[in-house]
Amino acid sequence: MPSYASVFRTSGFLPSFVALSASTWGDYVARICVAFEVRERTGSDLAMASTFAVSLLPSVLGRSLLSPLADRIPAKHVLVGSDVLRTLFVLLLLLTIVQGAPLLLLLVLLFLMQLFGGPTVASYQILLTDLFPDRRAFLRARGVAVLAEQVNQTIGLAVGGVVVALLSPRAALAADAAAFALSAALFALAVRARAVAARPTPGVGGFFRDVGDGARYLAGHRVLVALLLLSLVSVWAIAAPEAVAIPYVLDHDLPEWAGGFLMASPVAGAVLGVVLVGRWQPEVAGARMLPMALLMPAPLLLTAVLPATSAWLPVLGLLWFGSGVLQAFILPLQATFALVVAPDLRGRVIGLAGASAMTTSALAFLLAGWLSEVFGPATSVTACAALSLGAIALLAARWPRRGLAEAVDVAFNEMSAGSEP
Repeated sequence: MPSYASVFRTSGFLPSFVALSASTWGDYVARICVAFEVRERTGSDLAMASTFAVSLLPSVLGRSLLSPLADRIPAKHVLVGSDVLRTLFVLLLLLTIVQGAPLLLLLVLLFLMQLFGGPTVASYQILLTDLFPDRRAFLRARGVAVLAEQVNQTIGLAVGGVVVALLSPRAALAADAAAFALSAALFALAVRARAVAARPTPGVGGFFRDVGDGARYLAGHRVLVALLLLSLVSVWAIAAPEAVAIPYVLDHDLPEWAGGFLMASPVAGAVLGVVLVGRWQPEVAGARMLPMALLMPAPLLLTAVLPATSAWLPVLGLLWFGSGVLQAFILPLQATFALVVAPDLRGRVIGLAGASAMTTSALAFLLAGWLSEVFGPATSVTACAALSLGAIALLAARWPRRGLAEAVDVAFNEMSAGSEP
């Protein structure tokens, strides 16, 4: 396997990595700023929570309906254009707050900002396939991107909250606009544009027909369907600990720091897991993908039977940490998915898969929250883990082992010389 140092030495990767991190921070800072402004004007916690919900829907729509852009326009131009548009929307948000415009206008601007951020997910994955014709190096680069995604979400939330608390939503939005502008500049100056492989259908109607073509291609590809379903049904177990960590602590009068400790446990485990799995050869990672997925919910099943006391808190954190380590099967899953898709369909298919994953994650959080209110947080985690385990077991019964092994071989061996699948 290529070294991480060689990945970062690859022309264009480091600036694109920094650019993506900056734009990710910008996304979270903007959400927090608008949520704080809504809370300050209305005094309603429900209205504040609804602001975060408003920011999720356009991400789903952007990834699905705008995903054909990644097959029509070079990845570099999509990434630059998205960051420029989001810079403008953040500046408009800042102006509307200064002018005291209606809250509805703020939510519309936030909606549009998130909508035009949707195509960047597929475009960045396409950019990585362009930067790394050696597909084993691509797997390493994808591992770095997954690690960064975990860390950047935490940084975005932490930095956003601190900036808003210490300064104001206005100052935070000014810094946010600068982050998006920096991201656009890095993509524009340091990344070379490469021609798209797709032959898109012309016209506005053709744009949406391309979405349908991507959906039909995905539905008819047994290996891709299996990979996507595995990622979707695993989300129930992955989301539950984060969704109910705070209620678990509050319901059992545990120390205040315990909520952060429990929420961080699976995330820290996922970081370690990605580092470990990133060292495996693709063939090994592909073969271990399903066993890791089957084991992943197992530690969470014990949540409901452990005593909810401070003395047992380290044990619970360790169990959630172990589940997080096993979540690293997502790394080879996503990398294989991206390479198995035909190059001329990558943008729309990856976009549709991303939209499905985001929708399922939102529903998983709602399910975990509802179960927590009805049966308690610990039972909620155990129930969601059991649901995931049962669904993964059903998938395992019809898992396309031979087809997946052949797909991995083509993606990571026949493609290592730089030709496209």
